[in-house]
Parts: sequence; C-alpha cells; structure tokens
Amino acid sequence: MRREWCPYRFLIGMLLLVVGEGALSAQEVATGLKADSTAFPLFLPVDSISLAQEADSMANNTTLPAEKFIPNSARSTWLALIFPGAGQIYNRKYWKLPIIYGGFVGCIYALSWNGSMYNDYSQAYLDLMDDNPNTKSYEDFLPRGSSVEGNTDYYKTLFKNRKDLYRRQRDLSVFAMIGVYILSVIDAYVDAELSNFDITKELSMKVQPTVFNDGKRASSGSIGLHCSFTF
Repeated sequence: MRREWCPYRFLIGMLLLVVGEGALSAQEVATGLKADSTAFPLFLPVDSISLAQEADSMANNTTLPAEKFIPNSARSTWLALIFPGAGQIYNRKYWKLPIIYGGFVGCIYALSWNGSMYNDYSQAYLDLMDDNPNTKSYEDFLPRGSSVEGNTDYYKTLFKNRKDLYRRQRDLSVFAMIGVYILSVIDAYVDAELSNFDITKELSMKVQPTVFNDGKRASSGSIGLHCSFTF
C-alpha cells in the first residue's frame, strides 16, 4: 500500500531522534514511518485510522433486539385471583382494564340500586300489613291524591311483587359480579397461555370446485366443492 508523507510525522520523528526516545533512521524520519507500526500508532496511514474509527462507531451504534415478553400463566392466574385486573397488567394487556373494571362498576351500581329499592318496598309492605296507623312509608309509592282505602289487597300484592322483583335483581347482581371476576381470571390465564402461540403465515384455507369420481362407474362423477387447509 502506498504510504503518504505528512509534515507532522516528520517533526515528531525529529523530536524523538533528538531526545533519544526512538531509534529512527534518517530514511524513516524522512518518510514519517517506523519499522514496527504497531508500537507507534501515530504513524499509521490515514486510511487505516479512518477505517478503525468507522468500525468503533458502528460497534457503539449496534443495538441488540429486545426479547419478546412471554408471561407465565400460573403467575398471571394467581395475580388475577388475588386482585382483579392484576393478571391483565402482568400480561401487559392494559386495554382490557376498562372492560373489567367497567363490569365491576356496573354490577356494584346494580347491586346498590336494587338493594335500596328492595329495602324500601319491604318496609312499605310491612307497614301496609301491620295495624299501626303511624307507619305509612307505603304512601311514598302511591300516586298523588290516591289512598289505600278500599284497595288494600291490590297494594299488598303490588308491594310484595315489587319487593320480590328487586330482591331477585339484587341477587342476580351479586352473581354477575362473581361472573365478571371469574371471567377476568380465565382471560388472564388464556391470554398468558396463548402469548407464545405462533400463527404461521402459511396457514390458509382454499375452496375450489372439483369433480368427485369413485372410480366404479365409467361416467363422470358429481360436482362439488373441495376445501383444503394448509398449515
């Protein structure tokens, strides 16, 4: 390879010759080269220095690809059992949290509303059934200007039916809340279990017309559809 002559190398070589730090011949001083180039990297050719700097820059800019997160299904299930939604957080499926907590909020609201109405109608029914004239909470449910006088049996049946209705809806709200809790646990387990499930690009279904012939008759067979799966 052709060596290039640089003035600064000549000056450095002369300085080393004067102080006795290097044993350079006159020819090596004139050309700015040393016999053993590995001992004095200052005398490396310009092209070699540029290539070394470029290699160091590429090595520093190289980044390793991030590993894919694969959740543990057992840990996800236990977290979901301990605290609803924790399994989805562990699986990094944060978009499911509003669905889960929205279901819990809806069930809690239904439980509170139906429980309150059940208590009110139960008290009204009890007040209507007793003989105490001071207990008249049932009047809050009567239309304005109406009275239970002459329609006692009708209002007794009405209040009883309303009481049973809201009690049934209150109980259903409790079961619905338990259902949301169980679904959140199942979702956390299935999501973690299928996180490493690979759907290959070769998976496909092809439907095409075909002729079916059993080979027993010389005549042509029947026409139908042929469905094939590739995976």
